[in-house]
Amino acid sequence: MGYGLCNLSVVPLRIEPSDKSEMVSQVLFGDHFKILEKSKQWRKIRLAYDHYEGWIDEKQFQTISKDFYKQLEKADQHVSTELVEAVVNSSNELLPIPIGTSLPLLKNKKIDFESTSFIYEGKSTSGKNEKENLVKTAFMYLNAPYLWGGKTPYGIDCSGLTQMVYKLNGYKLLRDASQQATQGDVLSFIEESEPGDLAFFDNKDGEIIHVGIIMANNYIIHASGKVRVDRLDQSGIFNEELKKHTHKLRVIKKIF
Repeated sequence: MGYGLCNLSVVPLRIEPSDKSEMVSQVLFGDHFKILEKSKQWRKIRLAYDHYEGWIDEKQFQTISKDFYKQLEKADQHVSTELVEAVVNSSNELLPIPIGTSLPLLKNKKIDFESTSFIYEGKSTSGKNEKENLVKTAFMYLNAPYLWGGKTPYGIDCSGLTQMVYKLNGYKLLRDASQQATQGDVLSFIEESEPGDLAFFDNKDGEIIHVGIIMANNYIIHASGKVRVDRLDQSGIFNEELKKHTHKLRVIKKIF
């Protein structure tokens, strides 16, 4: 039906076409997508990055051509590595952007949005980084408050954290924990894992509802209340402040 590109800092992606509807994820500056449906001022979209679907307000993105969408699909991905930075539009207005933001067709500090452009003078990365960089990247989000559907240091959920950390290192994860659990190879024991591998946790019904990034020496960094570091054992996550296990371990996966 059409194509779009997010031209604002952080836009809510909702489960239904209403401002009152639950936010299931966020669309960050530079994210491109297909438009699937229309409902009054709302558009149902499918993000190119992870194929996640939801509703976005028509006032919160810019339409692009099919050819430009295809160009973005083929281009190398540049991502902001600054905790908070800004892009500058042609009117010399600042637009703040969080870490992990996509910078479409970045070249000589210029970002191309087909009909408009922005200047970005901060640090960025492109391509794949070494696995040991994953935990270092995760600590950029330490103490970020938990936010269902969030993907930024101002609010993030468990799978948002893992997806953004992997994105910053050049690897794609799907959006939800249950989806991410379908990726990679299963490890039998924590002792087989390396820092950067993912641990998944389930509820009493066996549904995977949580994910975190394994660290060295049986620790894990994950988003629960805030992005925090806890102990990890064969039973699950042990919160030393509460003196109890808070999440039940289901499976450990090596993504790469």
